[in-house]
Amino acid sequence: MTKLSRRTILRGMVNGAKVGVALPLLDIFLDVNGQALAATGQRLPVRFGTWIWGCGFVPQRWIPATEGADYVMPPDLAPLEPYRKQMAIFTGFDVKLDGVANKPHLTGNLGLRTGIPVPTENVKAPTLDVLISDVIGQGSRFRSIELSASGIERSYSYRGSSSPNPSEVSPVALYQRIFGEGFQDPNAASFTPDPRAMVRQSVLSAVKEDRERLMKRLGSSDRHRMEEYFASVRQLEQQLALQLEPPAKVEHFTMPAPPPKSVVDADIENVMANHKLMAGLLAQALACNQTRVFNMLFSDTASNLRRSASSDTHHTLTHEEPVNPKLGYQEQSAWFAARSMEACRDFVDALAAIKEGDGTLLDNTLLFAHSDCSEAKSHAVEGIPMLVIGGAGGRVRTGYHKAGRADAASRIGLSLQQAMGVQVENWGTASMNTSRTVTELVA
Repeated sequence: MTKLSRRTILRGMVNGAKVGVALPLLDIFLDVNGQALAATGQRLPVRFGTWIWGCGFVPQRWIPATEGADYVMPPDLAPLEPYRKQMAIFTGFDVKLDGVANKPHLTGNLGLRTGIPVPTENVKAPTLDVLISDVIGQGSRFRSIELSASGIERSYSYRGSSSPNPSEVSPVALYQRIFGEGFQDPNAASFTPDPRAMVRQSVLSAVKEDRERLMKRLGSSDRHRMEEYFASVRQLEQQLALQLEPPAKVEHFTMPAPPPKSVVDADIENVMANHKLMAGLLAQALACNQTRVFNMLFSDTASNLRRSASSDTHHTLTHEEPVNPKLGYQEQSAWFAARSMEACRDFVDALAAIKEGDGTLLDNTLLFAHSDCSEAKSHAVEGIPMLVIGGAGGRVRTGYHKAGRADAASRIGLSLQQAMGVQVENWGTASMNTSRTVTELVA
């Protein structure tokens, strides 16, 4: 196979001007070792998002004692009591390992999101948010928006191996990205398209011939990688095309004020405050069709949250704090787990606060909240806590607790995808492969 320079670009012409498209990192570049819408009368859009908190839960404080709709709300979920009828609780579902070593804080999290055990960050399949975005994300300015509240620039949204979608960690930066340069107020009296979007819109079409010549020179793995890459570029062009048309009017939308500057670090009080600001901005972005898919990382899977004036992080405590003999669990670690659920309530509050049609933004959103493990002290990937919150435009049923009894957690992921319109009959690999949806969930 002929080698190419890493500087290779695809060339073409747009309106008489030369344009070029850079390429992703391909095997062919490497050495043999591989080292070198209410105003239009259309149905209101549905949104999908994930909300992650790190280091699991305290089972006796989180798992309801009974199943069904009449469960008693456990202490740590009490902040979400106002959303009981809009929430489904899933416990006892496992990420199956099939002999693959459990890599703490990664295997469970990425197993939930890909349907396969993933012992490293080299994800072997797109995460479910990407699969869903390919279906419902068309027609929005951003394919998805990733956010991280605890100062770590990380997300667990992957389209391809080792390439997570980047996250915003600052409310100010998030505001500038969404409502700064390039934003078009949907209720403005006049509309002026961005001339830069006009120039960039047809770049991929312009390099069509060069692209076809390149594809003939690539091996199968590089061809697959290029197909994924061009799908992303095509999606970007579709988003640019939207900027050439006036946005649909949005009822109840008002331009949010810029957030105040804040401290971005892992101090729990700063994290809670930044998270609340970011939730409000994201809700406004969803309302005016800037995106329909999002991923919120409240705390990293190896939770770096800490109290003011303390060097002990939540993650450190799950390893080193002794179990309180009277309580039967780690008291300080449990405090962080409880605060995580308070933060989840804050996030849901932001969605519920925006009126949309006859209901709220939450009624048209499906929020999948989960952690990376069950009890963090043991790093177990059996019984990872999961919540589904919101109405998804009537596509899901909520208001109950369901115990999985060691069923594969991929049943939840399959159900979410089908509810969002992904044409998939089975999902996952090996023991995580399933064609069984959770019938209680999918309407």
